[in-house]
Amino acid sequence: MHIKSATFVMSNSDVAKCPKEKLAEYAFIGRSNVGKSSLINMLTNRKSLAKTSGRPGKTQLINHFLINDNWFLVDLPGYGYARVSKSTKKVFQKFITEYFEKRRQLITAFVLVDIRHKPQPIDLEFMEYLGLNGIPFSIVFTKADKLKPKAIERHIEDYKNILLETWQDMPNYFVTSSSKNIGKDELLGYIDHLNNTIEVEQ
Repeated sequence: MHIKSATFVMSNSDVAKCPKEKLAEYAFIGRSNVGKSSLINMLTNRKSLAKTSGRPGKTQLINHFLINDNWFLVDLPGYGYARVSKSTKKVFQKFITEYFEKRRQLITAFVLVDIRHKPQPIDLEFMEYLGLNGIPFSIVFTKADKLKPKAIERHIEDYKNILLETWQDMPNYFVTSSSKNIGKDELLGYIDHLNNTIEVEQ
């Protein structure tokens, strides 16, 4: 898939106010310092479509971007490590869960995980939440340029060993690097495949 256009449409914290179009949506979420904005900018060929920041927790709303006038890329607030108050974090959690549980246009989520680190409880708990609620997702390992291939393999194997203790199959996953354009074609190809095979719930 070649992305010809990527347009910011809206930001909000109320799922009921999200776009009314019956277009497929793909939600990107992960810990606050996982490199989500950089990945979105890489995928869309834009340097600053999603705002990058040295301060974790910059994304604080549901952000909709219309891609190729055909589908929505949804940038969700990160979980964990955001420098916000506990009360604000509760508000984040509320509209994030409402989005996942109520948004009929959602086709799948992409859970971003920093490949440099061992499996983190907060990531595993979020994947468990998605699984228990029947929400399809793929894992997107980020920052692959920071490790050697053997180390990447070991860290993915660590995830497989933990997840397969409770999951029947390892979730679909991608290995990416925003700075090196690694995984871009695979990720966009997967979205294109889903766009061509899954109908949005009416």
